[in-house]
Amino acid sequence: MKQRHIKLALILLLLAVVIWIDLPNNPGIHIGNTNRNLDTVLGLDLQGGLQVLLEADLPEDAEISPADMQNARQILENRSNGLGVSEVTFQIAGTRRIVGEFPGLEKTDEVIAVLKEVGQLEFVDIGTTFLNPGTEVLTDFAGQQLTQPDDLTGEAPPVFHTVMTGANLKEVAVTQNQIGEIVVQFALDDEGGQIFAEHTSNNIGKYLAIVLDNKVISSPRIESAITQGSGIITGNFTYETANNLAIQLRYGSLPIPFKVVESRIIGPTLGKNSLSKSLLAGIVGMIIITLFMVIYYRLPGAIAMLSIATYGLITMALFKLIPVTLTLPGIAGLMLSTGGALDANILIFERLKEELRSGRKLGQAITLSWTRAWPSIRDSNLATLITSLILFWFGSAFGASTVKGFAVTLAIGVAVSLFCAIFVTRTYLDIALQITNTTDHEKNVKRFGAS
Repeated sequence: MKQRHIKLALILLLLAVVIWIDLPNNPGIHIGNTNRNLDTVLGLDLQGGLQVLLEADLPEDAEISPADMQNARQILENRSNGLGVSEVTFQIAGTRRIVGEFPGLEKTDEVIAVLKEVGQLEFVDIGTTFLNPGTEVLTDFAGQQLTQPDDLTGEAPPVFHTVMTGANLKEVAVTQNQIGEIVVQFALDDEGGQIFAEHTSNNIGKYLAIVLDNKVISSPRIESAITQGSGIITGNFTYETANNLAIQLRYGSLPIPFKVVESRIIGPTLGKNSLSKSLLAGIVGMIIITLFMVIYYRLPGAIAMLSIATYGLITMALFKLIPVTLTLPGIAGLMLSTGGALDANILIFERLKEELRSGRKLGQAITLSWTRAWPSIRDSNLATLITSLILFWFGSAFGASTVKGFAVTLAIGVAVSLFCAIFVTRTYLDIALQITNTTDHEKNVKRFGAS
């Protein structure tokens, strides 16, 4: 009896936490340096936003490795998160395209500009020649080529020597210098610090241009040897332009240049209508199921619906904590897993009815019903989890984001339903046994729907 009460207390404590998380106006978690909003995250199909199609800006016959595409996808995602655009998804589509989705985003120009930059930073020795910001230069790093010849001569300018690249950057941050100018501060790794110290020591009075994607950002003059392994980039920055540069440098250069093939704002009207209809259908369906379970299974049916309610609260709390971006396919996965959770309860109750009909006492019947139903529950849910993993892999490998959303919500729902079948439903049945404790077998048969 004591063990039943401990389990029930744990369930009630868990319910208190998940109900707090599920509250629509939840303030979030703000403890020390931890700041987490617990809002429900909706996908592009439910709230609208920006969709961008990027294509490798290379000749059609150029070979592009899957590893380069995967690295580019990850860098693009990191850049987008650095811009403060949350819940962004990037999916590889085919062999040379990437689709980016930005739910809720409407200001597109800045995001697109940052995404398509290659982001190759170079520290270039330009000798005693000062170059204005925006000047396009040719360096000896990796056989680069200018997009256009020099306007005056019609020929490409001489090749400058690249002293070091952005690969040696360790930290990048936006700050202000002593006179209040916004600058980008950087720190180098050991190798970069050594190269930087040696070059600045031997080239005092000369210019070291900072070049991004073959265009000069600034051309600072080396006034003294810089041996600390750190420095700053100046360039008449605003905070936004400095932050964009810092993002490009912090998350590395794209292994492949990309061009924007298509960008469009997607409205949420269709998604909202579909969501409203889905919610209405879900509510009607749950009412019908509740009536059926209570009428057919009686007390166990009521326990099953209480267990399903617990399952739903826990699942939604996990969606907000992880967080999981809810899309229409994701909601479909949730509904399917809800059916699986109900199926687990039905298996237990059918076994319970059979045990009661065979003349077993209620306590023994409950124990045997759970024990004998568990292998079927375990195997069916394990098969669903394996299917979810396969669907998630398929969505990751072939850029099918809708399949991934379906797989994720289905897998989480199945995992929670297993927990509810093992722990929650069993505890509720034990409490029901304690409350309805009677030795009258006929009453137990009628109460638990075995008549």
